Amino acid sequence: MICPNCSTSLKRTERTGQVCSHCHRRFALDPKVHGQGMHDLRIRRCAESLTDGGRLTVTLTQLWYRARTQSRAWQAREARGVPPWIRRLVTLPVSAGLLVYWALNSGIPADLAVIAAVAVLIAAPKLFPYQSALTAGSYLSPPEERFRQLMTGEWQSAYGALPAGVVNDVRHTPRPARAEPSRAEPSRPRAVILCTDRAVAVFLRANDIPLRLRAVLVEAKPGAAHESLVDVPDRLPLVVLHDASALGALLAPLLRIAHPDRAVIDAGLPVPAARRRKGAVHRVTPVRGVDPAELRAVAGLSEDDAAWLAEGFWSPIAAVHPPLLAGVVEKAVERAVAEGAARAGSAPVYGFLTWPDADGAADEDTSRKKGTTTA
Repeated sequence: MICPNCSTSLKRTERTGQVCSHCHRRFALDPKVHGQGMHDLRIRRCAESLTDGGRLTVTLTQLWYRARTQSRAWQAREARGVPPWIRRLVTLPVSAGLLVYWALNSGIPADLAVIAAVAVLIAAPKLFPYQSALTAGSYLSPPEERFRQLMTGEWQSAYGALPAGVVNDVRHTPRPARAEPSRAEPSRPRAVILCTDRAVAVFLRANDIPLRLRAVLVEAKPGAAHESLVDVPDRLPLVVLHDASALGALLAPLLRIAHPDRAVIDAGLPVPAARRRKGAVHRVTPVRGVDPAELRAVAGLSEDDAAWLAEGFWSPIAAVHPPLLAGVVEKAVERAVAEGAARAGSAPVYGFLTWPDADGAADEDTSRKKGTTTA
């Protein structure tokens, strides 16, 4: 690997203990020790890309999604083929009979019996294959907890801080409900940004995006979104940020019903784009009580998109390239303010904000693309 401090090409024996034998300076990550793609230069490139050359501050969660080396998701399947116990119930007696014939006889017929017995045992699994049932699932490498440990442990030990422009969103504590407005909130807000993702909320605050747009940022879980708007000034236009998930897809339509006097702009990650996009992060979390028919009727999703969500698939908005995400939020707030000027009670129906067809999150390096599959 290349030493991130002196750019010397180091052999395994020349970097023992994450210390370069040439410049004698410590570095954080060694791909042979910490896993494929985990080395300082690559992490710095990922951070540089996310922060748009230092213009933005991003979160550790966003860096994890960008620095992942594998992203796999698979659909559920039912058991297929002949179960092994049935196959053995047939092949073992046949093979035993052939071996008994071989033991009681001699010559070419007996030799052929032995060959046939072996052939039956070898060929049966191939002629009658079996695949066990599989539940839908997903896997990201490195896992989030492992990546956080590396960055807050090895990286901070080597450099004293996280990569430039990266903050640890786990340490962030949201402002308690009914607390006095902070200096980070505008005195005369013109819109509300409802965000259901902690990392994205931290990202927006860290870059003063709500303050600059004169918007109140409300952080809430999808199931508690209505309650979170209790202390927000009435009739302010609402921008909703959410994952491409079952609850996320239903959030904006339900808020329009609950708040008919508000203009509601759905700026969440669109399900069709997230499901079909090559390189998008697909995750699976078991969901209960999600009816595909309800998703089609309420959220206006296609049959395929609704079935995908009902099976537990979702895509995180935190994985969207930060410069793109910031731009979408800015456009959504401006659109919400313009639509909010409509006469009271009109509450027009607004669809998904149009997201660009390409983003930096898809600009993956070779090690990340290799072996990556999505469902």
